[in-house]
Amino acid sequence: MNFTSQFFMETESLRSQLTENLDEAEWDWLTPHLEREIVIIVESQLDLLTVGEAIAQDNSVSVQHWISEALIHKPSPEQILEWNDQPKKRFQALIVQPFVLIQEL
Repeated sequence: MNFTSQFFMETESLRSQLTENLDEAEWDWLTPHLEREIVIIVESQLDLLTVGEAIAQDNSVSVQHWISEALIHKPSPEQILEWNDQPKKRFQALIVQPFVLIQEL
């Protein structure tokens, strides 16, 4: 097995693991993580699993690009207030230690 095929297998395995961990969550379930400042919003232009892979693989180039384009970010105070008024609002959620990545449904 060469490096390329090994890397591909590891990437596929990681994606499979992340896919298994992808779930829906209500806002009120996410607030304990918000208090620990580990909730990251992934804008709808991005695929949640792709962002999770990049974070898990420490792909700082992609992550920095998304941050600079405001495609991934912490919730704003306005968003938090809005969602606190909608505790049953649903999100796609993906835990990639130490973060909880969320995307509005």
